[in-house]
Amino acid sequence: MQLTIVNFFKKTVPGHIFRGKRRLVKPVSKKAMETLTREYERQEHIMFLLRHPYLTLEQSSGHAKELQKRDKLVAKWTNEQTLRKMKPHVTIEERLNQLKIKEAWD
Repeated sequence: MQLTIVNFFKKTVPGHIFRGKRRLVKPVSKKAMETLTREYERQEHIMFLLRHPYLTLEQSSGHAKELQKRDKLVAKWTNEQTLRKMKPHVTIEERLNQLKIKEAWD
């Protein structure tokens, strides 16, 4: 009963609290402004780093060749254990082979 009495005398806006002409508008606090300022500064720093890359175009063009990532990936898929896990290749001729009755034409 105590909770019902509290809710009965509680002063709120009618209807949806975040829409309409009697909506509840939260005042902007100093902490919210500081948080937003820090977020904008962080985004600006990230954009600065993106505008000035660490490597030049000449340096970044061949840096992955030394790591031999592509060769390792190809070796992984051509490994015998991996090929054994895969299903064998089947041609249309092998699938339709059961329809053959005899070779000679009548």
